[in-house]
Amino acid sequence: MKLILGFAAPLLFGFLFQQFYSFVDTAIVGKYLGAAKLAAVGSTGSINFLVLGFCQGACAGFAIPIAQAFGARDEDGIRHLVATSTYLSAALSIVMAVVTGVLCPQMLRLMNTPEEIIDDAVGYIRIIFLGIPVTILYNMTSGILRSLGDSKTPVYFLILASLVNVVLDLALILYCNMDVMGAAVATLISQLVSGIGCLVVMIKNFPELRMKAEDWKFRPEEAKKLFLTGVPMGLQYSITAIGSVIVQWSVNGLGVDAVAAVSAGSKLSSFLACMFDALATTMATYAGQNLGARKIGRITEGLRASAIIGTVYSVLAFLAMLALDRSFLGLFVDANTDPEVMNMASRYIRICSAFYIPLLFVNIVRLSIQGMGYTKVAMGAGVFEMIARTAVAIFLVPVFGFTGACMANPAAWVMADLFLIPCYARTVRAVRERLQIPMEKPANRFNVRFTRAREGLRGTVFHRARG
Repeated sequence: MKLILGFAAPLLFGFLFQQFYSFVDTAIVGKYLGAAKLAAVGSTGSINFLVLGFCQGACAGFAIPIAQAFGARDEDGIRHLVATSTYLSAALSIVMAVVTGVLCPQMLRLMNTPEEIIDDAVGYIRIIFLGIPVTILYNMTSGILRSLGDSKTPVYFLILASLVNVVLDLALILYCNMDVMGAAVATLISQLVSGIGCLVVMIKNFPELRMKAEDWKFRPEEAKKLFLTGVPMGLQYSITAIGSVIVQWSVNGLGVDAVAAVSAGSKLSSFLACMFDALATTMATYAGQNLGARKIGRITEGLRASAIIGTVYSVLAFLAMLALDRSFLGLFVDANTDPEVMNMASRYIRICSAFYIPLLFVNIVRLSIQGMGYTKVAMGAGVFEMIARTAVAIFLVPVFGFTGACMANPAAWVMADLFLIPCYARTVRAVRERLQIPMEKPANRFNVRFTRAREGLRGTVFHRARG
């Protein structure tokens, strides 16, 4: 429990400040530019998740073999994997930036984006997509640092980047009159600051990452290994996002107020869900390192500790939303000017927060499976999420309207858990059989305490004898 909390706490602050980017963007756009501009930015959320989610998932997948090499104390392997992941990340960033930058208008029209906001939506998301290399730079460097046990450095630079983002948002939107495009530019510059900072620390502080000329040789075997972990994780994010795109399509058909309400509610929900992201990333690194060290039993112990922490947090978050949801949503929406948007956003966040415990298990179980190298198995959860969201968009939204749209995420989380929890047990058994690791005997708490006490007593006697 102490180890999980110690590693997850810096990650939590990192995710909070990462969300702070879009949180501030949304707040400034909603409060200063109005509900229509907020809807324009919000209408890009699912397509943003579809594209950037693939990039982030791929980078997270590239980091898993590095964590396994670190757990096995293979320094040559670490350098070779980092070099190969650099090549793959560069190729990925160029291809994704060009393709999405060109096709973003067509993608938004396919999503039934209202015509009165589509020009602003295209201007915003095109800048974000052209900056994909910057996004990959940060996600790749921060993922490598976490794989080597450093979860604090990414946080420090995210704090700095968040402050830069706030200043640039205010300057570009309010004083330079760049409208919603100013928010996109501010986000990219801020991410560039954090990415360069992580890269400098990675090179300076980790001797195992000081590359030699031969380390930069392209190795097909390492590339295949990284490809088989990175691409399934990226596809998992994208498959999950396909359901979100379909839900966004159905919400867009409900009008600008519904789009603005989902934008405000989802931003607040993403901020609250940072705890689950932190615990999930912790479990990915924790599982990868313990797999490398052949300590499979510790993975389940860590998962249990993460579940306890996350469950307590989920209950507190739900109670907080019952009491304070409108106060938080007031950062995005003016209740006096847009009372209907406020009511709809409140309904959205209350329904979502009631299902945070299923969301917790989706995150920690899936990332534990991925940390053990079974990324294709975890990708199946994304398929179940996509099916659930699609079913809600097709069958519930036409009948129940906005309330039906609010049920899309909870339905997806429950469906994913029904797939993931049995898969975790099978994955642990498969890992033990593959590595020929016997099942540990269940520990009796009294025997464990007695053994520790006896070992401590022996140590005390030994030191006294020497004295």
